Amino acid sequence: MTKRELVISVAERLGYTQNEVSEVVQKTLDTITECLAEGQRLEIRNFGVFEVKKRDARIGRNPRTGQEVSISQKCVATFKPGKALKEYVEGIGPKPAIAEPGAAAAAAAQPNQPDGLPGLSV
Repeated sequence: MTKRELVISVAERLGYTQNEVSEVVQKTLDTITECLAEGQRLEIRNFGVFEVKKRDARIGRNPRTGQEVSISQKCVATFKPGKALKEYVEGIGPKPAIAEPGAAAAAAAQPNQPDGLPGLSV
């Protein structure tokens, strides 16, 4: 699935325009990227954890020549899936709740959401 296909799917499910959903998806990805660039860890409950790990410098080998090559230290972004995501992918967990069109408006009317984001539990 591409980002475009994700935007279309979410827009259809929630009843928002593709432009609105595209902006939210892009801002979400930008925030994750900025968080990782700063070396922070980002945990999304029931989904997973994004974090940056350092890989130490090491000696590798050129597979064609067998010659030793120095590989410098680097930082890599990693993702570890959460328990609920693992179970769903393995087919043993419950299917995640998917909002029906119009459900977002009904959820927005509920005042008990702490930050005004309906249905978002982080």
